[in-house]
Amino acid sequence: MTKTNEGHFFEDFRLGQVIEHATPRTVTTGDAALYVALYGTRFAVQSSDAFAQAIGYPRAPIDDFLVFHIVFGKTVPDVSLNAVANLGYAGCRFLAPVYPGDTLSARSEVIGLKENSNRKTGIVYVHSTGLRQDGTAVLEFIRWVMVRKRDEAAPAPGDAVPPLPAALDAAALGAACPAIDPASYDVTLAGGPHRWNDYAVGEKIDHRDGVTVEEAEHQLATRLYQNTARVHFNQFAAGKERFGRRLIYGGHVISLARALSFNGLPNAFHVTAINGGRHTAPLFAGATVFAWSQVIDKAALPSRSDVGALRLRTIATKDRPCPDFPSRDGDGYDPAVVLDLDYWVLMPR
Repeated sequence: MTKTNEGHFFEDFRLGQVIEHATPRTVTTGDAALYVALYGTRFAVQSSDAFAQAIGYPRAPIDDFLVFHIVFGKTVPDVSLNAVANLGYAGCRFLAPVYPGDTLSARSEVIGLKENSNRKTGIVYVHSTGLRQDGTAVLEFIRWVMVRKRDEAAPAPGDAVPPLPAALDAAALGAACPAIDPASYDVTLAGGPHRWNDYAVGEKIDHRDGVTVEEAEHQLATRLYQNTARVHFNQFAAGKERFGRRLIYGGHVISLARALSFNGLPNAFHVTAINGGRHTAPLFAGATVFAWSQVIDKAALPSRSDVGALRLRTIATKDRPCPDFPSRDGDGYDPAVVLDLDYWVLMPR
């Protein structure tokens, strides 16, 4: 037996399989600072202990997507080390806040398997949970990933596509946000005057700014999450594949789009859930990412008058500014679209 880990290939998975992932990770202010350096995120609650404490947090929490990426990264060596691409997400809920000093670990259950018609790859569906050191679940999500087969002739390990929730009910959201004091929420310091009440369903927002992706930055970001997927790092291998280049981790695009959304949504201080997401095209270094968002729903949370929820659809593009809001094009997407993300955020009322 080899002592090195070659990762799971498609035929290695089994329905109902539960995987406890290595390695536990203590999240620090250093991680948070590097995350800011990589994406330029500016949301006040995650940027300032003083601001967070003024509205009811014990201190500034760790950015929601940094939590997501760290938990996601734990799953990669067991789920997607041999991935061709991560395809999408559903049913993601942030269940408890994470603060510097908390240690995160992860476990996953295989809930679906579907071999592709070329018999070279298959789709693996997993339900993953991120846990704090005391066993508290802080995050859960479903994702599906295309994974290579070791042996094309090997029989498929299963043939089942799980039912996926189209969207999470707003009534089930908000657990990771403590009760806040809206009167102490300083919109001037936060970066914009518009609260939950000021947004309308159907409203579209062009976030205007663009960020060019650098080769070193996307690899540094992916290492920050201890994500070891070969497609992001190994040019020797990637050079022999279809695109001939290292593929940028889809979560890197998500964080860029979230940071860009500050221009227009500065008070959307907490991502409380991801209803679904699709990486619609690959992204490579040298491309410039732009983004726009549409408010597709809004909801008052039961028993809470401090915050309201906005359901947003954020579209990210490559080398295409978004004043005309590019999106779907016939049965597919505008060729410039690389991400279509449907998620809930909380804003002060």
